[in-house]
Amino acid sequence: MSRTSGVAHAPSPFRQPKAVWAVAFACVISFMGIGLVDPILPSLSGQLHATHAEVELLFTSYLVVTAIAMLVTGWVSSRIGAKRTLITGLALIVVFAALAGASSGIWGIVGFRAGWGLGNALFIATSLAVIVGSASGGFAGAIVLYETALGVGIATGPLLGGLLGNVSWRGPFFGVSVLMLIALVATVVLLEPTPVPTHKARLSEPLAALRHRALATTSGVGLLYNWGFFTLLGYAPFLMGGLDPISLGAVFFGWGLLVAAFAVFGAPWLKDRFGTARTLYGALVGIAVLLAAIGLFDDVPAVVIVAVVLSGIVVGVNNTLVTTAVMSISPVPRPTASATYGFVRFIGGGLAPFAAGLMAAAVGASVPFLIAAVVVLVGVALLSTIRRDLDAADAEAEQPGPSHERAAAEEAVREVPGLPTEAVIAEDALQHDRR
Repeated sequence: MSRTSGVAHAPSPFRQPKAVWAVAFACVISFMGIGLVDPILPSLSGQLHATHAEVELLFTSYLVVTAIAMLVTGWVSSRIGAKRTLITGLALIVVFAALAGASSGIWGIVGFRAGWGLGNALFIATSLAVIVGSASGGFAGAIVLYETALGVGIATGPLLGGLLGNVSWRGPFFGVSVLMLIALVATVVLLEPTPVPTHKARLSEPLAALRHRALATTSGVGLLYNWGFFTLLGYAPFLMGGLDPISLGAVFFGWGLLVAAFAVFGAPWLKDRFGTARTLYGALVGIAVLLAAIGLFDDVPAVVIVAVVLSGIVVGVNNTLVTTAVMSISPVPRPTASATYGFVRFIGGGLAPFAAGLMAAAVGASVPFLIAAVVVLVGVALLSTIRRDLDAADAEAEQPGPSHERAAAEEAVREVPGLPTEAVIAEDALQHDRR
């Protein structure tokens, strides 16, 4: 049976070995961490007598360490294998999430969130590869399962954070630790040992890849976009009229649903209809408009809430298509491109919330959002410099016959490090083959 026909007649992606479900469950919990702390940020600030800038360091320490770790996860996994890397990442999350919950001050939480970020980078780098290698029903079934875990985690993270945070600000941290411990035990028991890759990655590969203009430019767009995105995600909870953690969790739950839906379904449809470049222009301008709306009406909670929820649409589209652009036009292997892009974009995402807290305290809450809007628009201008590359990649994807994207994507997810949205890219390639 051909590879294409095998995809068309694949069994249900939800009939999987227990080991796959163990890793998929861990994926859900890991992706919850993206928005888990949002509902408790005001509570942390009040109860721990911390400034807004200090509280925003929960994002900074987590994301900056994740960024730096993206440069070494490939080196680690290529030497100890995917399962050991996965287990190491899970164990670090269990330990550091629990230590964050047990902390008595904001600086302890900030430090332990850094350790959590290291564990999360190791886990993200290997989880998709493990699912693809262990799943039944072929490559397509594994991709669908991973996309589902990604969507469920992004959507439910803020809701869980709000529910547990309403009991205590410590609740979300202890909750993640317990859930990840369950996933860790299940993974150790159910997942078969994975072989150590024959190719040993070099530490210099991700940084050396920045000498390529297309990859450096697209990564720069990712950094500028993430500056705006994490300004919104990190500081907007302080402008919502003193909502309690459950209400904040509900707001970001709505946001997460839109992120998941438009990342998985909306982005591919828009890309097919308008092309990558035009869709990205629209998504980035949309984020800039919503950031400007928050900046201009920062004292109107209803406007802030509506803008945050609606941002899920453009965030979902952008998260998928910027990563698609990186993989489509990069001249280096996909695993290296993933690591390079992850490093650059997470640096922007990590620094933005802390800068927002400092600017808000010094000159007012509207300033960081207006600056973020301008930063994102600079990203639009930067993206326009590689318009021809994006159009050429789209044209190649439309060519009849088996897509080289499918083979490249299938190979990439068996390597490390990878990105969650690599799953969406791979599914796009499978759709191309079906056409």
